[in-house]
Amino acid sequence: MGETRICLGAFAGAHGVKGEAKVKTFTQEETGVVAYGPVASEDGRRVFTLNFIRILKPGLALVSAPEIKSREDAASLAGVRLYVSRDQLPAAEKGEYYLEDLVGLAIFDETGARHGEISAVHNFGAGDIIEFTRPGGARQMIAFQKDIVPNVDIKDGRVTVLREGLIANNDLKEDSEGI
Repeated sequence: MGETRICLGAFAGAHGVKGEAKVKTFTQEETGVVAYGPVASEDGRRVFTLNFIRILKPGLALVSAPEIKSREDAASLAGVRLYVSRDQLPAAEKGEYYLEDLVGLAIFDETGARHGEISAVHNFGAGDIIEFTRPGGARQMIAFQKDIVPNVDIKDGRVTVLREGLIANNDLKEDSEGI
């Protein structure tokens, strides 16, 4: 298995005329996007040494980088996600975890019935969403909210999702799959 990388943010366009860029941050603090050293594009072909300038608004940082020479360079990067190696990040505190840690965990409901495995965690702007693959290959997405996902146990490799949340989020009916 390859190196685990964590996405810290994504370029969101140019700002000004000197090659400064906006970055949508996926870190707890906007400065986190520059806190762990150079970041790389998803394919690893481009590396950026980001310098934090200021917060434009919550979740949006203004940065510069010597690798970005002009406004046009910055504009061309819009949508490029920025990654660091997982081992560059500090260990999670007790009871905390990185969202990437959820990928691969098993989904169970409150009765103990298994419903699949987490394949991705997304955030399209309205909060985190867990995508999981059901036995048989069907995919489902659910909101990653405490009232739907009351328990995450990284150590035991399991996430509890309330049965009600599984049904409400997929309009499922009781059927032969045991839902």
